[in-house]
Parts: sequence; C-alpha cells; structure tokens
Amino acid sequence: MKNIYTFPAVLHYAEDGISISYPDLPGCLSCSDTTEEATRDAKEALGLHLWGMENDGDFIPEPTPIDSLVLEKNEIPLLVEVFMPSVRARIETRFVKKTLSIPAYMNARAEEVGINFSQVLQEALSTKLDLPLQQG
Repeated sequence: MKNIYTFPAVLHYAEDGISISYPDLPGCLSCSDTTEEATRDAKEALGLHLWGMENDGDFIPEPTPIDSLVLEKNEIPLLVEVFMPSVRARIETRFVKKTLSIPAYMNARAEEVGINFSQVLQEALSTKLDLPLQQG
C-alpha cells in the first residue's frame, strides 16, 4: 500500500452538472454542480475507491499519464492526489450505530445516574477484545 496516489480524473461538463470519472479506475465516479465541488468530490471519490481496493486486495494500476488522455470538447483533465493515511484513519475510526436490548430495570437505573451507554459499551468491548479505546 502506498501513502500517496495521484490519478488523472476527467471532468465531464453537461447542462445538468459535472460528472467525474477515472479512466484507470472503472467504477470510481462522482457528480458535482460546480468545478470547485468537483475538485473536492474527485478527491473524496478517489480516496474511498482506493481504500476499498486496498481492503479487497485488488490490483491498483499505474496511472495513465495525463497527456495520454483523449478528451471530448466538454471534458477537462484533473490530476487528483490523495494522502491515504488520512483517508484510512477517517474511514477506520468512523462510528456506527448499533441497536441493542437491555433489561428495563438496568436502563432505568443507568439513566438515573447518567450513564453514557455508548461509552460503557465501547469500554466493555475494548476490554473484551483487547483493543485500544479510541476517542471520537
């Protein structure tokens, strides 16, 4: 896994907005309303797509040189760089919502004393799984 990837994106301008694609990464797509949004969205799409490829063990190709791209008149190239340690950290430390059941008497008492249910569950899982507790 590399820390930095740079791939050429193609911004396709149409009446209803801008679509973003990566010639080297089929399926890595995004849409935006403005060029400024497209620049930001292209970076986010690339980071998420590459993270998925890394986690799936997929081959990540070498990027096509930007001067080798064949473009239509409504398209422009954009070199997009992502710093993967930041992408990985953001994705891997996200929080997920879980639904669980506990006895009513425990719920009542815990609420009386101001227990933070999420914090207690995180601490218990951290201990049980021998994992560090991450703050978020």
